[in-house]
Amino acid sequence: MSTCPAVSSTEPYVLGLREVDETCFAVVGGKGAHLGALTRIEGMRVPEGFCVTTAAFRRIMAEASTGDDLLDQLSRLDPDDRDAVRTLSARIRRTIEGVAMPGDLSAAITNALAEFGERAAYAVRSSATAEDLPTASFAGQQDTYLNVVGPTAILQHVSRCWASLFTERAVTYRRRNGIDDRAVHMAVVVQRMVVPRAAGVLFTADPVTGNRKVATVDAGFGLGEALVSGLVDPDVFKVRDNEVVARSIAAERRAVHTPPAGGTRAAAPDARRQKQPALTDTQAVRLVRLGRRIEAHFGCPQDIEWCLAEDDFQIVQSRPITTLFPVPEADDEEDHVYLSVGHQQMMTDAMKPLGISIWQLTAMAPMREAGGRLFVDATRRLASPASRAALLDVVGRGDPLVRDALETVLDRDDLVLSVPSLPDRGPGGPPNHGPGGPPAESPGRPQADGPGAPQAGGASAPAEPDPAIVTELVERSRASVAALELDIRTKTGPALFAYLLEAFEEHKRVLGDPLSLQAIMAGMEAAWWLNDRLREWLGEKNAADTLTLSAPGNVTSEMGLALLDVADVVRRHPEVVAFLRGVEYGGDAAFLDELAKFAGGTEVREAIEAYLDRYGMRCVGEIDITRPRWRERPATLVPVILDNVRNFEPGAAERRFEQGRQKAWRKEQDVLSRLRALPDGDRRAAEAKRMIDRVRAFAGYREYPKYGIVSRSFVYKQALLREAGRLVRAGVIPEPEDVFYLTFEEFHDVVRSHQVDGRLVQRRKDAFRSYRALTPPRVLTSDGEAFNGAYRRDDVPAGALVGLPVSAGTVEGRARVVLDTAEADLESGDILVTTFTDPSWSPLFVSAAGLVTEVGGLMTHGAVIAREYGLPAVVGVERATRLIRDGQRIRVHGTDGYVEILP
Repeated sequence: MSTCPAVSSTEPYVLGLREVDETCFAVVGGKGAHLGALTRIEGMRVPEGFCVTTAAFRRIMAEASTGDDLLDQLSRLDPDDRDAVRTLSARIRRTIEGVAMPGDLSAAITNALAEFGERAAYAVRSSATAEDLPTASFAGQQDTYLNVVGPTAILQHVSRCWASLFTERAVTYRRRNGIDDRAVHMAVVVQRMVVPRAAGVLFTADPVTGNRKVATVDAGFGLGEALVSGLVDPDVFKVRDNEVVARSIAAERRAVHTPPAGGTRAAAPDARRQKQPALTDTQAVRLVRLGRRIEAHFGCPQDIEWCLAEDDFQIVQSRPITTLFPVPEADDEEDHVYLSVGHQQMMTDAMKPLGISIWQLTAMAPMREAGGRLFVDATRRLASPASRAALLDVVGRGDPLVRDALETVLDRDDLVLSVPSLPDRGPGGPPNHGPGGPPAESPGRPQADGPGAPQAGGASAPAEPDPAIVTELVERSRASVAALELDIRTKTGPALFAYLLEAFEEHKRVLGDPLSLQAIMAGMEAAWWLNDRLREWLGEKNAADTLTLSAPGNVTSEMGLALLDVADVVRRHPEVVAFLRGVEYGGDAAFLDELAKFAGGTEVREAIEAYLDRYGMRCVGEIDITRPRWRERPATLVPVILDNVRNFEPGAAERRFEQGRQKAWRKEQDVLSRLRALPDGDRRAAEAKRMIDRVRAFAGYREYPKYGIVSRSFVYKQALLREAGRLVRAGVIPEPEDVFYLTFEEFHDVVRSHQVDGRLVQRRKDAFRSYRALTPPRVLTSDGEAFNGAYRRDDVPAGALVGLPVSAGTVEGRARVVLDTAEADLESGDILVTTFTDPSWSPLFVSAAGLVTEVGGLMTHGAVIAREYGLPAVVGVERATRLIRDGQRIRVHGTDGYVEILP
């Protein structure tokens, strides 16, 4: 039931703007609802008018005899078949415009016109129910008609607005935003025309930088249509703190005017005005003050269309700016700098609320949410000179783009970072143990400026840890997960949530285990030492990449090789291979039951089940507990198994591992031999040998803590889904996955009360859909400015794509741009190009000859496994998946950090 104040038991065809507000989306659409809300802000001038409601549109659609059939056909079209969408959309528009308007409906509109002046000029504007939403603006997707004169013309243009719901661009936009055509209805706003001296657009946040404190005013003479259509360049004013801080005044102009007979006409303004600004600085500041009041009313930055008539501003539209990345909430008004957790964890996709809240409850560092992503507040580290340099050094080693972004922020004159008197414990745990919580693909990070922090060089090798601790740590992790699995089985209802809170404390203990951190840092420091020293002594770049090939105990690289062993079993049974080719990607475990019907099927099932027993807790985006695991959807693995059957001979896993081990051994002998030939060579060779032994002893463990944590998380998920199933059976929620849109505490409350706010769940679903379209920045300020950094390098060929070298070597081959593992049809020699990878991508690495990603650092998953498999790799290549076309030949320079696109 609508809360719109204008709605009663009957649905009117016409409502005045002053009768509606922002609760009336379903009745008057987004534009109408926002205009009605604007009329309620004291002192705000909005042109008079009324709305033709969605009830009128639904009546017209009911009168269209073939409307339902055409919509059915539209729903079945492939969204990528643009010709078919264009043709069918045009048919639907003609059908709607061909419907004769019923007498009572046309009378309601003409009676409203009589109230405001029949012979006046009006703007007739589309206002869809999926328009001007916080999650999707639909700007420019439907039609607006200006300076429409006379009742007959207005009725005709109302019909045209209804039909414009089915322009090709509007249909395509809805598809991209996951909105059903039948779920959207069209209202129409009819407003008295304003004949302005100037008009334009006000953004209450800078649309380019995202800065919420800087407003941008675009202004031009005449109607704003000239600016919106790109007919003229606007005057641009930047306003901060009631002061114009920057301006650019356009020359040579055209302006759009309204002839008395109707319509619009473009012409040059008189010569006196052509070099004058459309607004004075005082007017620009006054306009921004109005914009701030509108922003405060709606609660988010606004894109506002305005007119200036006789030195009086009138507002003709206001909608949310949907392209800005949201800002984490802070407890104060101070400046803050946030680091993206997703860029460290190689998972920059949006997460659902349950996944976010469990991360916050289990992370070692306080984490804040924005746009469905997690961020860590680095302000304290950056504000303290003692820790700033160490933080920049640590993040710079991992990802130079993060360091550059931070340095850009620190160079700003208007940023003031103060050190709080008390540590910020924030949501999710104890004081910050590192600049970004867990380092990429591992669970913890030591204090960057404390004991065990990496040093950028040094006269001698770091102190020697005991390799035996790796075995001890792995056993500890296995025992911890086994105990969790045993204990959680008996917990249900509120007792389960109380138990999980205790389990989360154990989770954090595992994350922060000093012995585990020591083992992680031992391998990392050894690799850094080898790269620094061997470059200094021998001129070798990234020598550790080869020296770590086939390092023992790497659970993630073993996962990829183990699927080769599964392929060996499948390969022996042609009937099974044929059956698997027909299995639907992403399906559930039903296909496993079917295997028994085929010769060899039982053996194949046992091989796949054994693989799932060890690795079934993994999946793409596994840091979000709500993502479906391989155990839940084992058919996800089928395309990769079939690729392995096609691309490899039996025994490939063992051969590949042994080849890597031999290559690393040969590299070790070469390095030690060359070192001994140098002055003081025996000492240098002895130190290098110790570091080589250390990196091979500890590099494999680097991936195990993440494996253990993901194993624990899957146990949590299974218990929570059992609880969600009970809620479904009790009729509390319709689907188990609805709980993914609740926080952990909200889920707990629903279990206690057996009541859920369905509207909250739907709002969260809508928000999640909108967040998926956003690209998170590496660094974000509390003002909303987003920074992604840049490479400051001049040592790459012209036209090359610059990135971070993470795995040495050079390879040339066909680029396969893959955004979904289901589409990863890799052949021998192909180079995998993608946004990011996490451990679930490891099975694809065995087929790839090289790797290029948009996100990543030296120690993120893709880099670690690329080195393990000996794949030349460059990560952190901005927009790689858009600049490299699928099928192009490229050359990856994994030693020097760039990618060439070849003819």
